[in-house]
Amino acid sequence: MSEITAEQVAHLANLARIDLSPEEITRLTAELGQIVDSVAKVAEVATPDVPATSHPMPLTNVFRADVVVPSLSVEEALSGSTDRDGDKFRVPAILDEE
Repeated sequence: MSEITAEQVAHLANLARIDLSPEEITRLTAELGQIVDSVAKVAEVATPDVPATSHPMPLTNVFRADVVVPSLSVEEALSGSTDRDGDKFRVPAILDEE
């Protein structure tokens, strides 16, 4: 069992400006103790010969290859537009900028 005490939990709650009831302090003391014990168990097996990992399963790139393919022409892209400015869409201004 860890060495987390109710007094330490109450002190931390006071520093964080959190008002805890005595029941909450008791519950959090037990929960924090379990967390500290779990971290201690991990620290026991985390030896220099165990590589650090960020994911339990290896990640692979799931994106498709970036290949250039035929696309819409400017006229095709702007054909459904209600307003245009040359080869650009014209939209209402939303900021006080010109």
